Amino acid sequence: MSKVPMTVSGERLLREELDRLKRVERPRIVAAIAEAREHGDLKENAEYHAAREQQSFAEGRIQEIESKLANAQVIDVTAIARTGKVIFGVTVDLINVDTDATVTYRIVGEDEADVKNNLISVGSPIARALIGKEEGDVVVVRAPAGDIEYEIGEVRHI
Repeated sequence: MSKVPMTVSGERLLREELDRLKRVERPRIVAAIAEAREHGDLKENAEYHAAREQQSFAEGRIQEIESKLANAQVIDVTAIARTGKVIFGVTVDLINVDTDATVTYRIVGEDEADVKNNLISVGSPIARALIGKEEGDVVVVRAPAGDIEYEIGEVRHI
């Protein structure tokens, strides 16, 4: 399986979630299952079935996170020389050529993407249009609503 790019903060968040699942959630769920078993008949025990479902979800998530971390290529953008070029992990200011509105995005891995927090996936149309370009370049982003022209403002390695 090929390596998947991930930022340092993305790796840290996944490791924290994994630690919480293993140290907090797993023991809590095991205790809930044990308590529900004490109530008797397991066929009609809703608490037992709910706890087993939580256990299944938690174990699945643990396996998913471990797999993602095993296949991650963690990239520390702060250790890369600043060239003004848009690369994975940078934060970039975009100026809409038509409206002069400015928007700031950080280009992150697929699992870290959160548009509400201006974190866009490296595979998104905007990021694909930006990668390899430099400060001052004008790029055309093909969006469902039509083509949008942006000028690349500042590129920061945060």
